[in-house]
Amino acid sequence: MMRPRLGWGVGALLPALLMAMPAFAADDGPPKIDTGDTAWMLTSTALVLLMTVPGLALFYAGMVRKKNVLATLMQSFVITCLVTIVWAVAGYSLAFTNGNAYLGDMSRFMLHGIADHIAKGVDTGFILGAGTDGAAPQTVPETVYMMFQMTFAIITPALITGAFADRMKFSALVIFMTLWSLVVYSPIAHWVWAPTGWIAGLGVLDFAGGTVVHINAGIAGLVCALVLGKRVGYGSDNMAPFNLSYAVIGASLLWVGWFGFNAGSAVGANGRAGMAMAVTQIATAAAALGWMFAEWMTKGKPSVLGLISGAVAGLVAITPASGYVLPGSSIIIGVAAGVICFWTATSLKHMLGYDDSLDVFGVHCVGGIVGALLTGVFSYGPLSATDASPDGSPGGLDQLKIQAIGVATTLVYSGVMSFVLLMITKALVGLRVGEEEEREGLDLVLHGEQIF
Repeated sequence: MMRPRLGWGVGALLPALLMAMPAFAADDGPPKIDTGDTAWMLTSTALVLLMTVPGLALFYAGMVRKKNVLATLMQSFVITCLVTIVWAVAGYSLAFTNGNAYLGDMSRFMLHGIADHIAKGVDTGFILGAGTDGAAPQTVPETVYMMFQMTFAIITPALITGAFADRMKFSALVIFMTLWSLVVYSPIAHWVWAPTGWIAGLGVLDFAGGTVVHINAGIAGLVCALVLGKRVGYGSDNMAPFNLSYAVIGASLLWVGWFGFNAGSAVGANGRAGMAMAVTQIATAAAALGWMFAEWMTKGKPSVLGLISGAVAGLVAITPASGYVLPGSSIIIGVAAGVICFWTATSLKHMLGYDDSLDVFGVHCVGGIVGALLTGVFSYGPLSATDASPDGSPGGLDQLKIQAIGVATTLVYSGVMSFVLLMITKALVGLRVGEEEEREGLDLVLHGEQIF
């Protein structure tokens, strides 16, 4: 994914995918905004927001019990609101300004200076780097890039909610997600995607968020599930989904929105975006079929829930690879994700006995790990140029080792800090509703509303 290098004025964006270059051409003056790239980025931003509301909200709501549907929808919606403000105030600046190798500076606090060129009436943006196939450098307004990144910052904590569905206090969710966005998401985004980030400097390939979004959210979800404990009645009560129709609609919206997620991460309407869109479609289909056939063989029947879960696993796994691999490799990544995530979300979860309500760890963390590691195996040199590796990576053992460092770092930092933030939240307001409240349902207990 292309990421910016920002200063106090209009910042220069040095993408993680392409070679570094001067912010402005000395002879030609400030770069002009490219309307085609800008239109695609506006569209991609809307598509990624669609993934959370209503996509993820419906996907999760369809898989919980009737008494918790509204509360589950509420979680995705309120996180969208919370993170929007957090991102505008400090999150964007911490993630995407120069700073140092570990954190951005505060030069974009409250989005300071982001619209200076607009106020001066100058139609300029900031450089995105050399265009695909030797085309001229392209630009988009920084406001558009900030909004695109905001939608990523929104969906990542929203993904976590599936792990503790049915049992967290609403007040605890508000506090934890606000802190997590600043303390966990923004630093990891800076490490991986900012040109000054230390993981980016190692040459880790993460086109659209395998580490930053999915492994990050998945391991945080597992920590939440372990700290909060199992749902009341887990293993004995009927916890079948209330309405799988909601879940299918939600998964379908996720699939469509994911084209903005992955193809939008090319930050331009170019050949890389086209390849990212193609491999996203192919890998998703392969993973859905992989999960479906694995379930069919082991359980005797292919389920609707299994098919859509497999599709999401494929979307997750292709995310880090989407700008770096060819279509043939995307089929392998998809099948691997579908089969491995099926095993994790069914057999492994039951063997270890943790209650990850909606399989956030099994699908997002494990799928993200599969995708991140296989990105190292299958990265195609001409597609995978970065600041750390201008000639690109042909894939293989060396790149696989580098990918493993990115995976391990994300697991450790996000896991440890998520635990710390949960303990802080617990000390402030507590984490979990009471047993009787949980039995009655979060809709009525927390929000005074219910579905009849």
